[in-house]
Amino acid sequence: MRNRNGQAEPNKETHSVHRKRRWGKRNGVFKRGKRGGKPSAGLWLILAFGTGTLIASWSWAERHASERNPAPVIEESAAVVTDGANAAKEKPGRGDEPAESSVKDGKASDGKANAKPSGTPATSGKAAGALSASDAARGLQAEQKDSNLVVRVYLSDDKRIERAGLETYVKGVVAAEMPTDFAPAALEAQAIAARTYLIRRLWNEDRSGVPVRGADVTDTVTHQVYRSKAEMDKLKETDPKAWTAVDEAVRRTRSIVMVYGGVPIESLYFASSNGFTENAKDVFHADLPYLVSVSSPWDREDSPRAEETVEMKLSEFYRKLGVKSIAALTGLGKRPVAVINGWTEGKRVSTATVGGKTLSGTEVRRLLGLRSAAFDWKIEKGKATITTYGSGHGVGMSQWGAEGMAKTGATAADIVLHYYTGIQLKTLTALQSARAETAKL
Repeated sequence: MRNRNGQAEPNKETHSVHRKRRWGKRNGVFKRGKRGGKPSAGLWLILAFGTGTLIASWSWAERHASERNPAPVIEESAAVVTDGANAAKEKPGRGDEPAESSVKDGKASDGKANAKPSGTPATSGKAAGALSASDAARGLQAEQKDSNLVVRVYLSDDKRIERAGLETYVKGVVAAEMPTDFAPAALEAQAIAARTYLIRRLWNEDRSGVPVRGADVTDTVTHQVYRSKAEMDKLKETDPKAWTAVDEAVRRTRSIVMVYGGVPIESLYFASSNGFTENAKDVFHADLPYLVSVSSPWDREDSPRAEETVEMKLSEFYRKLGVKSIAALTGLGKRPVAVINGWTEGKRVSTATVGGKTLSGTEVRRLLGLRSAAFDWKIEKGKATITTYGSGHGVGMSQWGAEGMAKTGATAADIVLHYYTGIQLKTLTALQSARAETAKL
């Protein structure tokens, strides 16, 4: 029998017998013979036999002393995660070895109980924590098994809900949101962003933008564009190279998400930038410390939408912006003035005034249908000539920037750590364990 610490417990019955014998000796149980108070013959035989046994044992011990192990062998136990799925947990970083620490009842061990046998150094068990930037930059360590999480996607064209495993869902998003011929590191970064976006919604029990009950997300730009399982099967058949690129990117980043302060981040992304990303507070009025302006010079070189110029009649220009002046609509009299007032930290239009009406840069972009809020314009000869730089809202990761970084040799970790300031990378298992610990406090 072993106690709670794994140590063998003494046999209670045997200890009881020994106690009785010791007590008996002290109290005269072993009696002397009747003649002259001398010990009996039986007692002499017992003493002789005991002395012989003791000498033999001592001699054997001396002969075999050199054969003993200098230290006991410590068995290596398997790592166990009790997150509801009883899935094997892996150590972040390089290699496929199991985690050195285990998690039981929501608490991580100190690693001592799982030390390896003599000759193999024990590690500290980083699986319950975040991947450091240096570890992540050397190569992300995905979990070996898919999560048992099921995502319910509302297919807008079919008007039905499709149930897909988490990694199957991420594959559908990556294939829909990013060109499949992008570099592997860019596709991996997209997989991490897509997975994190979904996990944050589930974490917050956010069902906004879903038109029916029972769904988690839609397959549209309201959330993330998603290719259904049938569409992915067709892609595998018609373009196996593209399907393989997506499959490998998702597999290599399986279960990895971005967190800030222990919570999955709002992992926004967009097509291409003007050379800088934007502060979330300047676009969505949400001051998130990990969504701040950073440089992004790569996409200006490679993106097909780095710069675009459109023209329109002044009457259409003013009408779309909601300037109701008769002079603006007819072109008669003094035309309203269109002036850009200032720029954001991300080099996008902060506000503009048209015909006495002041609008934010994002409002101008929306009303005129521009690709970006990074624009300038010329008003002359009865028309407005508008040049935009980049494509998308500009917050978070630039997809063409990710491609440009990947071409310079950057890893997926390098990419996401650049575009999402101050974030950490964690596996879902580690994230669940951390949340369970927090819930206990």
